[in-house]
Amino acid sequence: MNCPCCSGKTYEDCCQPYHTGEKNAPTAEALMRSRFCAFAIPNGKYLMETTSPSKRQFHNTKDLQEWGEINEWTKLEIVSKPSMNKVEFKAFYTDEDGKQQVHHELSQFKMIQNRWFYVSGEFLD
Repeated sequence: MNCPCCSGKTYEDCCQPYHTGEKNAPTAEALMRSRFCAFAIPNGKYLMETTSPSKRQFHNTKDLQEWGEINEWTKLEIVSKPSMNKVEFKAFYTDEDGKQQVHHELSQFKMIQNRWFYVSGEFLD
C-alpha cells in the first residue's frame, strides 16, 4: 500500500519501520510524516511514544487512537521547514460527520538521545 504520509513510497519502505521500532525517524520531517501516518492507520501507541516525555502528561494513548479512528486522514502537505526542528504542515481529513477538515500546524520537535520527539504545535489559519 502507498504510505499515508504522501511520500510516494510504500508504507513498508517509508513509515512502517518507524512504527515497528525497527528504526527511528532521522529528521523532524520524517517524524512528522510518521505521526500523520500513525493517525491514518491508526497507531495511538506510536503517537504517545513519539511525544516528548515532558509533554506526555497532556496526552493519552486512548484519545490519540480514537482521534485517528474517528477521522479519515486523506492527505498530508508539507508547507515549509523553517528550521531543523520545525515543520509546518496541513493534514487533510474527513471528520466523523463527513465534513472535510484541514489541520494546519507549525510543529516543534526536539532531539533527545539521538531520537526525535514531538514537543508542541501552533495551530495556524
